[in-house]
Amino acid sequence: MIRKILVTNDDGIDAPGIATLIKVARQFGEVTVVAPDRAHSGCGHRVTTDEPIQFREVQSRQWAVTGTPADCARVGLWQLVRDADWVFSGINSGGNLGVDVFMSGTVAAVREAALQGKPGIAVSHYRKSGGQFDWDRAACFTQQAIAALIDQALDHGEFWNVNLPDLTGQSDHEPQFIACPLNPLHLPIHFEREDGGLRYRGVYHDRPRTRGDDVDVCFSGHVALTRMSVWRP
Repeated sequence: MIRKILVTNDDGIDAPGIATLIKVARQFGEVTVVAPDRAHSGCGHRVTTDEPIQFREVQSRQWAVTGTPADCARVGLWQLVRDADWVFSGINSGGNLGVDVFMSGTVAAVREAALQGKPGIAVSHYRKSGGQFDWDRAACFTQQAIAALIDQALDHGEFWNVNLPDLTGQSDHEPQFIACPLNPLHLPIHFEREDGGLRYRGVYHDRPRTRGDDVDVCFSGHVALTRMSVWRP
């Protein structure tokens, strides 16, 4: 039986990360893309209830939605691909580690799918400050991660959060695929005054980590595979 896969993201339908994920997803089944028509990074699980959500087909089986990633999961599963077997979200331009999952639109899309009883995989590509995204290598590791996860049974409300490491100039080792728990510690918070207000200046790579958690695994150059549930952290 051919799997039916809904693909979405939070960086917008034209982002390079979703183009990469679409190519990978097609190796696992029939793909329908339902993604925001613009970037919604950091929007969390926000949904649109006070105005109509518009959607238009921009290519065959690819729909742009005037809503958030969670809206895309809702619209896709309710209207465009009701019989989807899986929801894939990403590949996000940046990591979604630890408490990021509560702010991430990328993760919210598969959390929404899980609420509707559909399994999902969120994929993000961490990058150190000043580094570059390597979408070709990201495609390779995403394919391997999905292949390792797609046949694993998930309970109702569960989903996977996958974080690829920084791949810039990485030559001393090949990333391993490591199952790991979510880091529960808070992000570093620092603000600088700017134009009469405050601008966030926390350094992502300075966030706390404990041995073997998802932050530690990803920052150590490996692929972090975290099984999550909407019912618990």
